[in-house]
Amino acid sequence: MLRQIVLVSALTGITLAPAACGKVSLGGGGFDGTAGKTNSTSGIRKSSILDLLENKDDPNTTIEVNKYIWRAAQQVLDFMPIQSADPFSGVLSYGYGVPPGSQTEYRATVFVQDPALDARALSVALATRQGPADRATIRAIEDAILTRARQLRIADGKL
Repeated sequence: MLRQIVLVSALTGITLAPAACGKVSLGGGGFDGTAGKTNSTSGIRKSSILDLLENKDDPNTTIEVNKYIWRAAQQVLDFMPIQSADPFSGVLSYGYGVPPGSQTEYRATVFVQDPALDARALSVALATRQGPADRATIRAIEDAILTRARQLRIADGKL
C-alpha cells in the first residue's frame, strides 16, 4: 500500500509529509493547480515531477568535460574495470587491473576538469596495492590519454 502511495505521489507531484501521529499524510499540489507555486503563508515552494525536466542549470556553476579526453581515458585504461563514471562532474573511477606486459595491478581515478583539450584539463590519480604509483608512471598515463584524445579530435575533424 505504501509503495503505491509513493509511486502515485511521485508521478502526480503530491508530496509526502509525516504527520504528528506517525501516519503518512498527503499534502502539496498537483491536482489543485498549486504545484510549483510558493505558498504565501509558509514560504515553501511546492514542485512537481515536471520540474525535473526544466533546464535550471546556471552556466557559471555547471561543469563541462572534454569528450575526447573522456573517451581517450576509457580507451587507454580499458584494462581496468570501470567502477563509476560521472560525466557531469568529469570523474572516472577504475578498479584494479593489470596492464599488458606488466605484473603490477593498478587502480585509477581520472578527473576531466575542463572542456578544453589541454593538459590542465586532465588529472590522474594512480595507485598500486602497495600505495601510490610513482610520478613517472602517472605522467606516462596522462601523456597517453592526451595523445589519444588528440588523435580522436583529429579523426573527428575529418568527418
